[in-house]
Formats: sequence, C-alpha cells, structure tokens
Amino acid sequence: MSHSFLEQLWIARYVIINGLGVTVSISLLAILAGSIVGVFVGLALVYGGAILRLLIRAYTDIIRGTPVLVLVLASYYVSSAVGLDLGPFSAGILALAIFCSSHVGEIVRGALQAIPKGQTEAAKAIGLTFTQTFTSVLWPQAMRQCLPAWVNTAAEMVKASTLLSVIGVAELLLRTQEIISRNFMSLQFYFLAGGLYFIVNFGIERFGKYVERKTALPS
Repeated sequence: MSHSFLEQLWIARYVIINGLGVTVSISLLAILAGSIVGVFVGLALVYGGAILRLLIRAYTDIIRGTPVLVLVLASYYVSSAVGLDLGPFSAGILALAIFCSSHVGEIVRGALQAIPKGQTEAAKAIGLTFTQTFTSVLWPQAMRQCLPAWVNTAAEMVKASTLLSVIGVAELLLRTQEIISRNFMSLQFYFLAGGLYFIVNFGIERFGKYVERKTALPS
C-alpha cells in the first residue's frame, strides 16, 4: 500500500467514529432495556405464581439456549413477517435486550434467593408492603451480589453487537470491514477495532466497580 496506516486512519476517522457511536448506542440501549426487563423476570421467578414461574422459566431457558445470531435474525425477519416492520437498528436492540433480560433475570433470581427469608418475614411483620420490602430491604442487598455478573453480561452485549452486521446495522465491525475493503489493511484496522471494543468494555467494568464502591456496606 502506498498510503500509511495513519493516513488511512485519518481518511476513515469519521466512519470509525460513526461505527463506534452506533455500537455504544445499541449496547447501552440493549443493556438498559434488558436489565429492566430482567429485574421483572427475576422477580417472577422468585415470587410469581406457579403458572407464571413456569412460563418465565421456559422463556429464560429457551432464550439462554438460543444463539444470539438466531435471535438477531428472528427479530429482524420474523418481525417483518408479522407486520412489525422493525428496522435493523431497532431489531438489533430488541434481540440483544431479549438475550440480556434472560441472563439478568437469572442473576436477579440467584441474588434474591440468596437473601435469608427471615428478612422478608421481618419486613412483613412491621407492616411493609411487598414494594417497600423489595425497594428498601431486598433490592439493595441483591444489587451488591448482582453487580459482578451484571458487568460480565453487559460486556457480552457489547461483543454480541458485532453480530448485528449481518442485518445491515452499521456498527463498528461492519464499518471496519468496509474500510478494509477499500485499503486492504486488515491487520491494522481489525486491531484498532479490537482496541476500541476493549475500551468500551473497560469503561463498563470501571462503571461497575464505581457502583460497587458506592453501594458497599461500611466496614
């Protein structure tokens, strides 16, 4: 190649920034939506009635056992077939959020079941409603146990976002491939993309550590 990597990087800077922005946006939206739904999934698994628990258990087992790529393709093509007509961006968020919710649901379930039942009974004894018990007694304790596993799940969502290129989402990997198709600098630009994915996941890890410090019990 007659042009150096730095020259090609400067030419492609806006394409890379745009791809990174799409990756971060999709990942954050999927993590947020998946975490919110996952909390309710975990609650249903622990406190729901028998039928609800059975349905939610089937949901989590099926989703966790399904490859993310299959979920991505199903969210895009099946949604169109049933008239939802989701674009690639929305379908990608839906697929990742569904996958995230099943994992977060299991994380929340495990954390809630690890809390001694005596605390729930004590809360009932002093007249707290279930909502008050959950927000004031159960969730603060469960969140501390959830954080490490949640950080891992969030990082997995960032890595899974690379699969959205198959439905045409212009995220970082697809943009990188487009750049490579023009300059043939595969090693350099794939290495750069890997470094950018690492930075995003490192930021998630640091955020998790920050929240963990803020919610830690005083020693």
